[in-house]
Amino acid sequence: MSLYLGAIADDYTGASDLASTLAGNGLRVVQTIGVPPDGIDLPEVDAVVIALKSRSIPADIAVRQSLAADAWLRSKGAAHVLFKICSTFDSTAQGNIGPVTDALAAPYLAMPIVCPAFPRNRRTVYQGHLFVGSDRLDESPMKDHPVTPMRDSSLPRLMRAQSRRAVGTLSLAVIRAGDDVVRTELSRLRQAGCGSVIADAVTDADLEVLGRVALDDAVSTGASGMGLGLARAMVVGRGGLGTPEPARAPDDLRGSLVLAGSCSIATLEQLDLAEREWPVLRLGAEELMAGTTSVKAVVDWARRHLADGPAFVATSASPDRVAALQAAHGAQQVSALLEDTLAEIAAQLASEGLSRLIVAGGETSGAVVDRLGIEAFLIGRELAPGVPMLHALGRRYANLRLVLKSGNFGGPGFFTEAIIAE
Repeated sequence: MSLYLGAIADDYTGASDLASTLAGNGLRVVQTIGVPPDGIDLPEVDAVVIALKSRSIPADIAVRQSLAADAWLRSKGAAHVLFKICSTFDSTAQGNIGPVTDALAAPYLAMPIVCPAFPRNRRTVYQGHLFVGSDRLDESPMKDHPVTPMRDSSLPRLMRAQSRRAVGTLSLAVIRAGDDVVRTELSRLRQAGCGSVIADAVTDADLEVLGRVALDDAVSTGASGMGLGLARAMVVGRGGLGTPEPARAPDDLRGSLVLAGSCSIATLEQLDLAEREWPVLRLGAEELMAGTTSVKAVVDWARRHLADGPAFVATSASPDRVAALQAAHGAQQVSALLEDTLAEIAAQLASEGLSRLIVAGGETSGAVVDRLGIEAFLIGRELAPGVPMLHALGRRYANLRLVLKSGNFGGPGFFTEAIIAE
């Protein structure tokens, strides 16, 4: 295997988002869960995305895992590695974006371009500030994220708090002046001692400039928009993409399990709409802690419904309810309980032969995939921006299709669309 591009993602849904973007822009892609073990049989591809669950773990562990992933990708020929982060720059004041970026750059004396913009999902960067639609990051719903609340929109300020190296900026005016001007400015920033550079980007064209220039260096950091720019730079001259076949609804919808752990507004709206058509079990932390319900009871409920069609199990709740639970029991304890519960439900039902598993929420997706022990996926067709169909590789779950969705992704009818998609 000789790769065009390597990528390291800090969560599983972000990895799927990036892999889908790369595939949609002309690269053959496999996503692996963690660093691939020796002897794993992967198909010949252009890019490998290694999915870690490193966004909110201690920074030193995130660095160690990321360096191991980088070493594997370089051993397969990757000359450039993208550190894939969330398009809302999810992190704490201590990391892990800064520490991992610094560590990946150090062996190559790189000065990574850092850009979380992804315009098709309404994430843009202007004058160094990250916007979610028309709102600054600190005015968006991300300000109340239960694990990584984002209370500042200034990316240079956020990055400087996490990084040991000086942080420069690339303005939109410089980017739109073209590749040569950008390269000149990057040279100036390097001479000034910068270790990384926050770049503005408002359109795909801006990301294409950044992708071409980023390939001059060994490392970049960004969301799937950065992957779009890198992929388009790599496929120049390789011809256009074929028109994808339209989706066909399967005749049999039995065995489709949906697990929702995200508390994002998008996921809550998607659940409300799905509940009009499919059975949804709302599972609360209070019931689990009090012992008034159990994994066995939920599995029994789901098993009955899966015999006839799709079944939903949701721990998603409103921000106010989540805040009250966290205040009473501790944020980490509540999150771990719900993630472990959904992961165990998935494991028990998958062992009985699920045909499709759809998971909403980055942390939840990571917990579920880890519990199942799936090592890699082949990337299929895109169901919504940043959300591909995944085909499990390996003998244990060879017939299982998965969809791992970041909480904020997908339209109102996403769950039904994912259930019926071929």
